[in-house]
Amino acid sequence: MRSEVQLTEWEQGRGPRVLLLPGLGARGVGFRALAERLADVCRPVLVEYPEGRHAAVGAAGLARQVWRAAREMDAVVASSFGGMVAAHLAAAGAARGVAFLGSFTHTSQLGVRGRLIGMMGPIAVWGRPGVVAAGLAAWRLVTSGRAPDVVPMTPLERETTWHRARAIHSEPPPPTLRDLSVSCVCIQGARDVLVPPVTMDRLAEVLPEGTPRHLLRGAGHVPYFTHPRECAALLEPWLRALSTEERVSVA
Repeated sequence: MRSEVQLTEWEQGRGPRVLLLPGLGARGVGFRALAERLADVCRPVLVEYPEGRHAAVGAAGLARQVWRAAREMDAVVASSFGGMVAAHLAAAGAARGVAFLGSFTHTSQLGVRGRLIGMMGPIAVWGRPGVVAAGLAAWRLVTSGRAPDVVPMTPLERETTWHRARAIHSEPPPPTLRDLSVSCVCIQGARDVLVPPVTMDRLAEVLPEGTPRHLLRGAGHVPYFTHPRECAALLEPWLRALSTEERVSVA
């Protein structure tokens, strides 16, 4: 059982060091297809959150753990709830760039769904999501072997989701990034049933003016998993523009 954030450096990557942050109940290893495609322009780092009772920490606490574990980073690519963690990192000056993939920085950006986000824990424990739930999230058929990368499948992962979902509102949301010198980009699946496409417009209101927004047709809640090639094509120009000369370090 992980008690702290753990990182896996992608081999043979080069360029800016980029952390890949999963959502509420997803695995960081689900980013591996995207990491493989980005390795020519950055050094991807897969992030795994704490498990079980150790997951009872909000996005700000997770951001502090990520920063301690990473020590240095240039940018963050965040899915879903990971956007809250990424926003805390950017607001603290730890990351100079954030890519939001079907993501949000405040639960209010989700509309009615935001008020019900705490129910993701009971749904994970009692609903026991499986292949059908993974397919709904991905908006395409997901094999049983790959479903665990999308939804919590084991008893430990379900317990983890329970604790993490309950902790979301235990801390203040991250501050706005609107007036900060941080490079952002938004990618949203047009078929996302968990984080609806309108969320991207609400998210953009707290990001620097002119932040690019991209809507991926046919993509669901995990475009990094189902559409890694399309996501990489959108992220590569943004990553190339990030300089590594002023990387943030933690002693």
